Amino acid sequence: MNSETTQKLVEAARAAAAAAYAPYSRYHVGAALLTSSGEIVTGCNVENSSFGLSICAERSAVFTARGRMPIDQETAPLAGVAIHSPGPAMPWPCGACRHVLHEFAPASMPVIVDGPDGTFDTTLGELLPHAFRLETE
Repeated sequence: MNSETTQKLVEAARAAAAAAYAPYSRYHVGAALLTSSGEIVTGCNVENSSFGLSICAERSAVFTARGRMPIDQETAPLAGVAIHSPGPAMPWPCGACRHVLHEFAPASMPVIVDGPDGTFDTTLGELLPHAFRLETE
């Protein structure tokens, strides 16, 4: 992913974080996905007083992207993701989000994590080595 695309993703993730609904944790997170067709799709964390019903920004963005795919398309191929939080902690994706991203992206997909300690570049495979995937064929 080139630096211009990376910057656009980070800016979109920052804007998405501003839309987060986090009245309990006050921890706002935004995610911006780059689809293989070049579309940027965003999501933010949305909390619920029944904490198990809350959703992380990354899964919010993935599910939105999948909902925009043609009904007969079995996958929603992703080409990159940026995740942002103003803090207080870096917004490294949780295990559930890493697995959901892995369902729709290759291990080589760039992951940009942007927060109070700076901006870090990694890959999905580095975040989730030896990931489980049930092959259906």
